[in-house]
Amino acid sequence: MTNSSTDPLPPKHPQGPFILSGPVVKPDETRVPIRGDLAHVGLAGRYFVPHYAVPQPRSVMPGGAALLTAPNAHATELCTLMEGDSFELLDITGQWAWGCLSLTGPVGYIHIDRLEAVA
Repeated sequence: MTNSSTDPLPPKHPQGPFILSGPVVKPDETRVPIRGDLAHVGLAGRYFVPHYAVPQPRSVMPGGAALLTAPNAHATELCTLMEGDSFELLDITGQWAWGCLSLTGPVGYIHIDRLEAVA
């Protein structure tokens, strides 16, 4: 198939799941572990981001932890995690861990000193 001289673009041949066909609905960032720069590896093939992270398992320390909407102590609390709850760590920024309880959420930030590595 040749391209006419009046059409500066190549012919359309949509392939794969990432077709630039218009705006998409932005997922709820408190329920889907995705940000503009990073997503849970379990979302590969469903969402396109520059990087995917394999979650690092962490456990909530004694005393529990607040899951927040942003990496600061004054952010809205989504829920309180109990001692021993499992947290899937996806990113660390300063003193804040971003991640989720599962691939279906909730998703948010926890102060890093409230988490410990799972042995």
